[in-house]
Amino acid sequence: MPGAMDGKREETIRNKCAACFRQFNKVEHLVEHMRISFHSVHEPKCGVCQKHCRSFESLREHLIGPLPKVECARVFSVRGCSLCLNIFDNTSALRYHRDSCQYSRNSGLASRMSRLSLQNSTGDSQAVALACIMVGGNDGSIDLCARVCLIGEDENIIFNAYIKPSIVVTNYRYEKTGIRPEHLRDAMPIQQAKRRIQDILCNGEPVWKIRQRGGRAKILVGVGLDHDLACLGVEYPSFMLRDIENYPPLMKTSKLSNSLKYLSQAYLGYDIQNGIQDPYEDSVAAMRLYLKMRSQPHPRDYISGSGEARNRENFPAWRQRELERMSPEALLELSESDYYCWCLDSSK
Repeated sequence: MPGAMDGKREETIRNKCAACFRQFNKVEHLVEHMRISFHSVHEPKCGVCQKHCRSFESLREHLIGPLPKVECARVFSVRGCSLCLNIFDNTSALRYHRDSCQYSRNSGLASRMSRLSLQNSTGDSQAVALACIMVGGNDGSIDLCARVCLIGEDENIIFNAYIKPSIVVTNYRYEKTGIRPEHLRDAMPIQQAKRRIQDILCNGEPVWKIRQRGGRAKILVGVGLDHDLACLGVEYPSFMLRDIENYPPLMKTSKLSNSLKYLSQAYLGYDIQNGIQDPYEDSVAAMRLYLKMRSQPHPRDYISGSGEARNRENFPAWRQRELERMSPEALLELSESDYYCWCLDSSK
């Protein structure tokens, strides 16, 4: 009996997922788990036990949640960064790192006036961030873009203007937007703003020629980009959009979106949207979050992080017997992400 028990225990350990450490009684259950989980080297990972997590919120719960992994929580409390959730070799390295990881609201806004002089220049930015302020039309429930801001990776303002909507504004939402009728009286017509924004994004390339890698067109960063672009009437390829709201590593464990306000506080270390909404402040926060995600130290492996795993079917039924003979580590090497990892933008 003891020998049978030991054999069963060894079999369970052998059927342990090499990514999330979930254990299965049968190897075919492990294969099925790998087929639907889309684990990859691009997932957030614990620096102590190397467990893969679906999102940074899931990793945060693993390290400092209500029921954290005890050993991981102990190490993290001494050598872990509460913003990026990385763990460092010693406390000195952690202190040095915090200077670059901890942002300040004033670090972007204090030099804002000097940056206004650099308007209309995208510089060498590979990406630009957009934020819009909406007022209300018809019965006040229809969103109309009344102000827009575009910045580059250096946080310099590329385009910043009040926009005159094509229909009558019935609700200026002043408490949130700070916009009054006089701001829009001589504002830029929305058609002119649309052309200007389109020109900045395309950067000399026709929309139909834009490709994901190797072109001149800009990556567009923001929150709720589909809605903002629809309100502006701007068409842009979805593969060039980096929406903070829909990026799986930045979503809640329930797979719902986090607010930009929460993400700024949790991952940048400062508060935004305290009072009247500022599109420059929002675009800076979105850009900083994007750059943090883009600089993740993942292998720059396009195949595993391209998000095309659902189309490739790396665990087909006809290979079931072969897959069941593989080790958990080999199955993990075969697995790919089901979302496009932004770290791959840095290799363009």
